[in-house]
Amino acid sequence: NATFVGTGLAGVNLSQANLSGATLRGVGMAGVNLSGANLSGVQLLASGLGGVNLSGANLSGADLSGATLVGVDLSGANLIGANLTKTSLFGVNLNGALMPTK
Repeated sequence: NATFVGTGLAGVNLSQANLSGATLRGVGMAGVNLSGANLSGVQLLASGLGGVNLSGANLSGADLSGATLVGVDLSGANLIGANLTKTSLFGVNLNGALMPTK
């Protein structure tokens, strides 16, 4: 599994990428395209996601605790079982997203 710590990934196109089980801690991801990506079980801790496209992404079981999402597109994304503890959401598109029940 890939590990990114304190890395800058701004503007990178990772659409349809398989990053399942990856760890991203303190990663800057402004404008990243992750549409349709497999991010199941990913640990996205204390990372900033501004303007990221996560439409149709699989985030089932992902740990987004402490992340800040601003202007993120999560339309149609699967967030079932995701940990959103202390996650900040501002201007996020959740149309059609599958959300955790807890």
